[in-house]
Amino acid sequence: MSDAELVVRSTRVITPEGIRAAAVAVAGGKITAVLPYDAQVPSGARFEDFGDDVLLPGLVDTHVHVNDPGRTHWEGFWTATRAAAAGGITTLIDMPLNSLPPTTTVDNLRTKQQVAAEKAHMDVGFWGGALPDNVKDLRPLHDAGVFGFKAFLSPSGVDEFPHLDQDQLALSLAEIAGFDGLLIVHAEDPHHLEAAPQQGGPKYADFLASRPRDAEDTAIAGLIAQAKRLNARVHVLHLSSSDALPLIAAAKAEGVRITVETCPHYLTLTAEEVPDGASEFKCCPPIRESANQDLLWQALADGTIDCVVTDHSPSTADLKTDDFATAWGGISGLQLSLAAVWTEARKRGHDLTDVVRWMSSSTAELAGLDQKGAIEAGRDADFAVLAPDETFTVDPAALQHRNRVTAYAGKTLSGVVKSTWLRGERIVLDGEFTGPKGQLLTRTP
Repeated sequence: MSDAELVVRSTRVITPEGIRAAAVAVAGGKITAVLPYDAQVPSGARFEDFGDDVLLPGLVDTHVHVNDPGRTHWEGFWTATRAAAAGGITTLIDMPLNSLPPTTTVDNLRTKQQVAAEKAHMDVGFWGGALPDNVKDLRPLHDAGVFGFKAFLSPSGVDEFPHLDQDQLALSLAEIAGFDGLLIVHAEDPHHLEAAPQQGGPKYADFLASRPRDAEDTAIAGLIAQAKRLNARVHVLHLSSSDALPLIAAAKAEGVRITVETCPHYLTLTAEEVPDGASEFKCCPPIRESANQDLLWQALADGTIDCVVTDHSPSTADLKTDDFATAWGGISGLQLSLAAVWTEARKRGHDLTDVVRWMSSSTAELAGLDQKGAIEAGRDADFAVLAPDETFTVDPAALQHRNRVTAYAGKTLSGVVKSTWLRGERIVLDGEFTGPKGQLLTRTP
């Protein structure tokens, strides 16, 4: 490692081979070697010893609503990327909706990239959107470097991003399959949602009844059938219903090209604990019962669910009314996702290698980011340094996202991110930030 510009070491480094004491050499923003813990540091190289704190690859969050431009009063690249970096995330991929314009044409993508370029504290990529009327734009967006395409199978909540019916889904998916792209899908069936009781009001039980599991299950079954017919790549977003797991497991066993994510709020919060009127807990699909949560954890353990992402979807506080029918649906979790998942994972017998697989290596693989997601030679030197046994109580005032509404307020979580590193540069240390150092990422051809 004679050419190393930086050497970092810890008694606990999470590598693809497991946790071990190691020294990691960095040059030109890349990891050049993972060496024995007591390897000699070249003269002139910077050196950081993290002691017993855990060195893990920076997390990759492939599901974030930044809302910039157009709804920057909801979030924005400056605040979202600071919150992500504070939580050990070094790469995010921005969803195509809730910004104005949505990322549904190449011109709109360029607008969003221009806005993000000077505000990103960590690396940012972009999903495109699949709408009923933009099939002609999908290939140009793919060629321009989006990582795939998001579609809704039920109303999205914003007029500028309409959902696809089954015929429109077939057309979009056939186009995307033609260039072996990836379709990522909000899978809730609109007919099941329309048939469910819609009472409104402050009772969480009424809201839960309005978004039944069978809406997810039916939509996922239809998506599997389309993917199988076209040999297309599809990804189920924010899985909430455990009833869909047998369908997904069978599809995977049959060779259908399907992957699945879930979110920290489904893994750590339960319907039983949501107070009436507390719409900071509202998201779609909804947080379900504890028995459902147990099955999601089991599916993570056996590989039916591939990864964990935040689905960070903030809004201004005034939109979080006490009526679950009209309140904005979205959980803000960027800064807290690692700690929330780790807190519950360790209770269930998992270790940090599992968390890294779900939140870094598998998400990097989903997006084709082969330079991210692992501490090994050739990857970007993106790190989070975690004190896994330290705890903290969530104080909304300490959060970096713009509107400090959180479902985790007052909860005690394990795992304190001490510092975050991007391509060998420390971008956060004990809550203090450097200026924006992120790069805009595009899909590797």
